Amino acid sequence: MANGSRQAAWEFFGAELKRRREEAGFTQVELGARVFVSGGYIGQFEQAIRKPQLDVAQRIDEVLQTDGFFERLWRKLIKDQRYTEYFAHAAELERLATEICEYAPMVIPGLLQTREYARAVFLASNPLATDEYLEELIKGRMDRTQLLKDATRPVYWAVLHESALRVPVGGPAVMAHQLDHIAALARERKVLLQVLPFAAGAHSEMGKMMKLMEFEDAPPTVYTEGVRSGSLLDEPAVVKRTQASYDRIRAAALSPEASLALIESAAEDHRRCASTT
Repeated sequence: MANGSRQAAWEFFGAELKRRREEAGFTQVELGARVFVSGGYIGQFEQAIRKPQLDVAQRIDEVLQTDGFFERLWRKLIKDQRYTEYFAHAAELERLATEICEYAPMVIPGLLQTREYARAVFLASNPLATDEYLEELIKGRMDRTQLLKDATRPVYWAVLHESALRVPVGGPAVMAHQLDHIAALARERKVLLQVLPFAAGAHSEMGKMMKLMEFEDAPPTVYTEGVRSGSLLDEPAVVKRTQASYDRIRAAALSPEASLALIESAAEDHRRCASTT
């Protein structure tokens, strides 16, 4: 499904939600209270600005007595999109965020990846995949990276563990190019980058990827990812604890200037390795 037709389908979802809500005699606030989201969220669903999660679509069906209509439509739209089901909502929210703060313990974050690095990551996860399938995955990721090139891009602040700089994903030449790319983004002031060095030792979220997103007119959200699974969390206490963990990691990381020097040094190490193989 092309982007335009996918957006039109979500607009249909929203229009149907508004029509059936009004037929049932609920305001946005009243329906939101019954499905455990705010009235503002219901308004954003109806305008196709934000996509509901599956459990919200299911509760809407229950409250409006629509016999699974919104769940079936949700599943169809999610199935037709470019991202895995567990990441689809996070990808949507990235486009709406005013600020994204990310911690990456082992892999360069998707928004910063080059095509060659992304291909190596996807191939490692899908060793028997066809070239056509890999290209579809890569295109989805490269489309996401355009977010940081837009004039209205969000503030993006990433902390990379030094491990993410040292593991030669795709080989040393690919890794050198990847690190050159993120160094260029930092020098062009399109992103804020810090590195958590090996010398920092243990910390509170070892091995746990986290992405915090803030929005103009919605509560902040946390996205975390495990093995072929992901979770979007917006419960205030959880977001607050995650923000505190991220702040501690950021405080333990090198300064942006020292981080850039380490990134460029690691790129040179990979380049030397590539030249000797």
